[in-house]
Amino acid sequence: MIKTSEYIKRRQQLMKIAGANSITLLGSRPEYLRNGDVHYGYRQDSDFYYLSGFNEPDAVLVLLPGNRTEKQVLFCREADPKKIMWDGPMVGTQGAVDHYGFDAAYDIKEIDRRMPLLLEGCEKVCFKIGDNNDFHQRIALWIKAIETRQGQKSKAPEEFMSISHVIHDMRLYKSPAEIKCLKKSADIAAAAHIRMMQSCQAGQYEYDLQAEYSKHLISHRSHSSYPPIIGSGENGNILHYINNDQQLHDGDLVLIDAGAEYDYYASDITRTFPVNGCFNARQKDLYEVVLQAQTDAIDAVQVGSHWNDFHDAAVKTISQGLLDLNIIKGSLAQVLEEKTYSHYYMHMTGHWLGLDVHDCGDYRVDDLWVELEDNMVLTVEPGIYISEHSKAPKKWRGMGIRIEDDVQVTKKGPVVLSKNAPKQIADIEHIMRG
Repeated sequence: MIKTSEYIKRRQQLMKIAGANSITLLGSRPEYLRNGDVHYGYRQDSDFYYLSGFNEPDAVLVLLPGNRTEKQVLFCREADPKKIMWDGPMVGTQGAVDHYGFDAAYDIKEIDRRMPLLLEGCEKVCFKIGDNNDFHQRIALWIKAIETRQGQKSKAPEEFMSISHVIHDMRLYKSPAEIKCLKKSADIAAAAHIRMMQSCQAGQYEYDLQAEYSKHLISHRSHSSYPPIIGSGENGNILHYINNDQQLHDGDLVLIDAGAEYDYYASDITRTFPVNGCFNARQKDLYEVVLQAQTDAIDAVQVGSHWNDFHDAAVKTISQGLLDLNIIKGSLAQVLEEKTYSHYYMHMTGHWLGLDVHDCGDYRVDDLWVELEDNMVLTVEPGIYISEHSKAPKKWRGMGIRIEDDVQVTKKGPVVLSKNAPKQIADIEHIMRG
């Protein structure tokens, strides 16, 4: 769990960056209807949660570095006994001060009256420009209320700054507490992957494995960080396959891309294994290429290296492996230059990981790849996908293999947070033998 003191420090850091005469405004994520009068399960906006730890809708975060007494303010719903009876506990304004470290909290119903007073005299308004048009219009109305106030000399803000990039840059570097959450999330997901390996049998359906995965997450006070991909046979070649409704056949591989979310922090793990628990010769040969590509890519995750370095390492190993298996033709230099490998490996080798599965953060700045730094966290996920409709030799068709881990960048080298999920052939076969 992230302590309240860490949220307070994050808000202080953001105020320092925004400047003394600024005001920063962030709105919570609204609730959304699934159908009829049934809402989707509520999940707070990641930026809002990063700064507050607060997981209720109808809230606005206000940061006022120039205010002497109320620098960190939250507008939220007041605790309502009738609503609590129907929907459960509410934080309320007093709870926001007592448990979330805010200097002051006010009923969200008062925001239109109070906000012009808070905005008055501020020179710069910082908010997530382009993120929420309804919230932007409310800001405009608050400023207009200052400008049109009769009989008073009122100064409205004249400068506007997008705060998104600043928050996202803060989120890119993970604190020790965040790393612990990411590791816990990875541990939960890794155990779920093991459970799916242990339960897998020919004749089952993909959703039977998903049921094992879901049961494990729920029993560990967690839930899926994204819709799980459980693709057997040809379905393993569909990168974002989520139907998970086909039967598992003896002799096929099953590719499972499934993560967990713990205290809002995501894991993202992919493992591929044989339905019958034993890799055949061709599966083993192709799997070893992907595994070596991942090993080489993880080795390239070093402080000071660039984002594309570990991708290039994976591409080189996969290209050589495809050549060695006679799946593609030519020299290694030719394959890399012409990108022949992309018929079977068509995506990048990773993405940032954190509060979001595809976490915030730039990959390129001014047309240059971002340099990796201490305590960034990313995924490393090479794969080979040989569709039944590909031009590869027939004996290789129908196999999709991806191996994905969550990796922390450190000064001492890469740390695999998801290492508890087995990926060596011998380990997988041992687990599946029971």
